[in-house]
Amino acid sequence: MRNAFEAWAQRDGHIVRRREDKPDEYLVFETQRRWVIWQAALAHGKTAAATAKPAAAKAVPKDAPVEGVRAAAPATSDESAVRNRVLNEVLDAFSDLDDSAGIEGVLKVIQGLKKKQKALAEDKSEN
Repeated sequence: MRNAFEAWAQRDGHIVRRREDKPDEYLVFETQRRWVIWQAALAHGKTAAATAKPAAAKAVPKDAPVEGVRAAAPATSDESAVRNRVLNEVLDAFSDLDDSAGIEGVLKVIQGLKKKQKALAEDKSEN
């Protein structure tokens, strides 16, 4: 996961050098901030994908072949829809964050996303 982030960050022009005293943190604040956001987006996406998989399984008709293109196509489009929805949710959540908020602001946004996801999961379990 970190390799994918660092490749993306380098393409985007960020410095991905890590601190010598804390190798889990990046030397540049903006890179560290984006790393935290990256992790939050992945965690948020995992929970959204987990809730969408049961719906995707129900969408495949019983007479569809177990193997083949027709059985795989609905899952792919559902996964794509979940990815797009999660990305839009994360981008919307972080768009209100100003530059002066720092890591504390990022953590507040992450907590807000977690609370929202937990509330959605509770609503679905009640239904």
